[in-house]
Amino acid sequence: MIGMIFAAGYGSRLKPWTDAHPKALVEVGGKPMLARVIDKMRRAGIGRIIVNTHHFADQIHDFLANGDYLDYVTISHEPELLDTGGGLAKVIPMLGDEPVLLHNADILTDFDLRSMVRAHAASAADATLLTAERPTRRFLTFGPDGRMNGSVTADTRVMPDSFGFNPADKTALAFGGVHIVSPMLFPALAEIARTTPKFSIAAFYKERFADFDLRSWPMPDGAHWFDVGNPQTLDCARQFIANS
Repeated sequence: MIGMIFAAGYGSRLKPWTDAHPKALVEVGGKPMLARVIDKMRRAGIGRIIVNTHHFADQIHDFLANGDYLDYVTISHEPELLDTGGGLAKVIPMLGDEPVLLHNADILTDFDLRSMVRAHAASAADATLLTAERPTRRFLTFGPDGRMNGSVTADTRVMPDSFGFNPADKTALAFGGVHIVSPMLFPALAEIARTTPKFSIAAFYKERFADFDLRSWPMPDGAHWFDVGNPQTLDCARQFIANS
C-alpha cells in the first residue's frame, strides 16, 4: 500500500500564518503536522509516500529534504491547485495496482492506521472512509451494512422524510479526511480528470456512491480527532498533545 498526504492547500482559515507558510508545516507539540502524518503512515507499514504541493511548495520541499524524508517520499507538485480528487488522479501513474492510503495534512488522530488498513483489506471495498458522529455541515450517509448510500447537509437533516433522509436506512456520519482507495476507482478518477483536472474526491464519493462499494470505517472508541485547519481547533490539538 502507498500513502498520499494532501499538503497543497492554501490554509486560508489559518491566516495570517499561512500568508507566509504552507498549512502542512503548522506545528502541534513542536512538530510540523506533515511530519506527524508521515511518521504515522510509516508506523503503519507504509513504505512509500506521495506528498502533493502547491502553496509555498519550496518550503515543503526544503523540509522534506532537510529531514531526509526524500528517501521514501515523492513530491507531486501542482503548478495549479487540483483539489483532492485531481491531486489523486495526477499520481495514478505512480500507484500501479496498489491501494492508496489518503490523509489530509491538517488532520491529527491517535488511532492506529494498521487497524483501518486491515479492515479495508478484509472488506474488499473500493474505498474505506474514516467516519464519526460529530458536528459538521455536510454528512455522508451509510446503510446498515456500512455501505455509503447518499449524503445530506445539516439543514436537510431536519426536512420531512419525503426529502429522502430516513434514519432507518441511512446513518449520517462526518467524513474524517482519512481514507483508503482501491485501484478499482482509478479509471473513474482519471476519466474525470481528463475534462475537469480540479475536483474534490468527497464530491466524487457523493456523486458516484451507487457505482462503487464505499464503506464507513468508524473511528475507534476512545480515539481522538482534530482538524487543525483553524485557530480554535489548532489550539485544542496543541492542548491535547501537551496533556498526552
